[in-house]
Amino acid sequence: MIHMSSAVVSTDELLQQLQWRYATKKFDATKKIADELWQTLVESLILAPSSFGLQPWKFFVVTNPAMRQQLVEHSWGQAQIADASHLVVLAFKKGLNTADVDRYMQNIATVRQVPLENLQGFAKVINGFLAQPPYPLDIDEWSKRQVYIALGQFMTSAALLGIDTCPIEGFSPAKYDEVLGLTELGYASVVLCPAGYRADDDKSAVLPKVRYSTNEVVQYIG
Repeated sequence: MIHMSSAVVSTDELLQQLQWRYATKKFDATKKIADELWQTLVESLILAPSSFGLQPWKFFVVTNPAMRQQLVEHSWGQAQIADASHLVVLAFKKGLNTADVDRYMQNIATVRQVPLENLQGFAKVINGFLAQPPYPLDIDEWSKRQVYIALGQFMTSAALLGIDTCPIEGFSPAKYDEVLGLTELGYASVVLCPAGYRADDDKSAVLPKVRYSTNEVVQYIG
């Protein structure tokens, strides 16, 4: 039986906004995201899914204009870092361990109002995964990959709100961690995402998207 759910947005609206979205090369520095919209984007980060629901991340919003200007030189000179309305540095929690799992279990117990002892089986599964992954795995690398799930949700949410973004890996994580003091906090930067509004003279905004055809990237098996 095929279930037809009630769409919150139409298929046309969704695809229209995904077509509209692009990696913004030039932001209008005079245009700022309204507080209500920004708080919605913050919630989109908080609501992002992660493996086990463990949320091995933190999202640092850099608000100091002088600091953002300083970070441009550590971002291959990309002006979006300073010109966008907001700059989010998505970081992962280094060296996840049993203390992080305990904290997560306590949060589940509080939110869902269940006894902590009822969660010990779940905690054991996560701790077992962290201690002895079922396949060769660096836990820090695994945590980094989780961060990209949040990035995707943030960018899609922004597009649906008519807000521009630009994911950036072209930066020096070590320098960012130093300038922002992330190392002392136990975190390390993974990817950046300026958000704001495109400049009227950003020629990249009108370029057609270059994508492979559906039959080249989607294959049904079975």
